[in-house]
Amino acid sequence: MAEPVLKWAGGKRQLLDELYARFPASFDRYHEPFVGGGALFFDLAPDGGSINDANPRLVGFYERVRDDPNRLIERLESFDDPDSEPDPDLAFAETDRRGRAVENYYYQQRARFNRRPYGDEFDPLEEAALLLYLNRTCYNGLYRENDDGGFNVPIGRYADPDWVQRSRIRAASRVLRDVALHNDDFAYVLDRASAGDLVYVDPPYEPMSATADFTDYSAAGFDRGDQRRLLDVARELDEMGVSVIASNSGVTHDRYEAAGFDVAVEGATRAINSDAAARGEVDEIVATNVPPADRADAGQRGISDF
Repeated sequence: MAEPVLKWAGGKRQLLDELYARFPASFDRYHEPFVGGGALFFDLAPDGGSINDANPRLVGFYERVRDDPNRLIERLESFDDPDSEPDPDLAFAETDRRGRAVENYYYQQRARFNRRPYGDEFDPLEEAALLLYLNRTCYNGLYRENDDGGFNVPIGRYADPDWVQRSRIRAASRVLRDVALHNDDFAYVLDRASAGDLVYVDPPYEPMSATADFTDYSAAGFDRGDQRRLLDVARELDEMGVSVIASNSGVTHDRYEAAGFDVAVEGATRAINSDAAARGEVDEIVATNVPPADRADAGQRGISDF
């Protein structure tokens, strides 16, 4: 068992009990095609299986957490306070790649982190350290990319931010050790999962309204066509004998129910939102093909059960 290392929009820590309540009594391997911050994955700490995300920098981060945790921690320990002066020995000490003045250390590191999407050479370890540093010092813990793939979240305001996260990195490294990491389309899971496995699907949520559209985790986005294709993948997994649990926004309720899934509406508090007034409870669904009679007893849940 471990805790997520990163803050991530749509994280599932508050929904864990509802998800575990729908787990099958037993399963073989665990797969998560949209791992994000990995709240369920790290809490479950499965043996084997796979995780995936469309964001290559996020997958690269988990690779470094798994393979090189000590050097990652050492690099994080070398970073300075986000409000301090830019480091004159590093790139972008005065201006960013567009010629705009760099106000402080945070914006210098943000410019350095964006080497990959703008075609510059980058060091995977440095990129991973910068991802965590920015995640823990940016505004409200958001991860957002512009159309070019550049991370563009402004600086946050924290009294004493902890961007090193030593214990979480070391615990996460142990959980990741025997898990396959993928940076692929979510449909990869059709080739990885087998009958008896469990797949948890947590995509960028379909917007509840025309103005509630936050799918900018990566430059490619995630549109309604992807949502329909995802439901097709869930159906195919069901036909393969794979247990499926899916979470999404409330507007997808009828769609999953029509596909034969058992669907329940749950409330979840959203702590990551640019509008503080909107950080409240929103409707979301949890859908599954696991029949109630075949589910594990949520009241008896323990890591040894999985």
